[in-house]
Amino acid sequence: MSAPLRVGIDGRELRDGVRTGIGRYVMEVVRAAAGRGVECVVYGDGATRLPPAAPGVRPRVLASAWTQWWDQVALPRALAEDRVDVLLSPYYKRPLRAPCPAVITIHDLFFIGYPGRRRPLYDGAMTALARVYASGAAAIVTDSEHSRRAIAARLGLPAARVAVIPVGLGREFAPSMPSPAQRERYGLGPRYALYVGNFLPHKNVTGLLRAWAALPAALRATHRLVLAGGDRARRPALEDQVRALGVEASVVFPGLVADEDLTAVYGGAAVLVLPSLEEGFGLPALEAMACGAPVIASCRGALPEVVGDAGVLVDPEDPRALTAALARVLGSDAERATLRQRGLARAATFTAERTAGRVVDLLETTAGRRPALSERAG
Repeated sequence: MSAPLRVGIDGRELRDGVRTGIGRYVMEVVRAAAGRGVECVVYGDGATRLPPAAPGVRPRVLASAWTQWWDQVALPRALAEDRVDVLLSPYYKRPLRAPCPAVITIHDLFFIGYPGRRRPLYDGAMTALARVYASGAAAIVTDSEHSRRAIAARLGLPAARVAVIPVGLGREFAPSMPSPAQRERYGLGPRYALYVGNFLPHKNVTGLLRAWAALPAALRATHRLVLAGGDRARRPALEDQVRALGVEASVVFPGLVADEDLTAVYGGAAVLVLPSLEEGFGLPALEAMACGAPVIASCRGALPEVVGDAGVLVDPEDPRALTAALARVLGSDAERATLRQRGLARAATFTAERTAGRVVDLLETTAGRRPALSERAG
């Protein structure tokens, strides 16, 4: 009988007080692998909050103050010591010399060409480096067809080299409603529109604020716009915009919503708004649909793939279109009920088997423990 598959996972995205799509991706893969009897060694650095030890899951901290040393020396040394069969990197990078095959994940290309920012020398160097990482990877995962097309074009790879596996939903995302204490804790009020995420420019929160300010005063008087995120560095500029627009009474910055409260905050929203100029996936839209919140999202990037016909898609650079969508959804019980039902049905298709389970399938195939799909089909 062969020994269980042993997977190494770069878990540095798991940190206290920080929530990212990459971190959720890591946790769902760990859950799926452990549930299948796969042994997981989750590697972190001094700032990492590794998951508690569970059957088949072993956290290990690698001490290094320099990222490149961690990537290229400490990690491959630990992979050899732990006799890992295959490594999953949730990033575009990997050890250039490792004792096992590596599967890398390219969620999007923001690390090369951030929207609206031109850095020719930096972007050229990062493109060359990403090509090196990708060309030597045993397999490449991305979240959407949109990202696959962009990766193939930018890195000069055959599209067939990139596996599209959507980010999965955690089991905790289900319809819920906030308690009075949660409403008070996050300043939700009786009715609210919700944004969840960071405040980077491509998230277009400034456009959302302009659209909010253009709403009829009666809607703003009965609803709050809750901008939930832990991005303290960029928050002051948005607060200045709120004051300039004269909408201080209806806009709330509650900070990061605790994991144990997130589903209720999603579920109680009259609408979740994700007006991004670009997205490699758009996990908040999927999470909100699973919790029963109607969704208004941008028609850019991968968001149409995630939302489908279950939400309202708008041009994020047309404030009037975003204002009209907000007015329509906030002002109609029937519209919200229809969007809730469509969203719940759409979210139900993003099961663990379809998402994190497929990543584990790919890891097993890469390690030689499972035939490739083409071989199984034959």
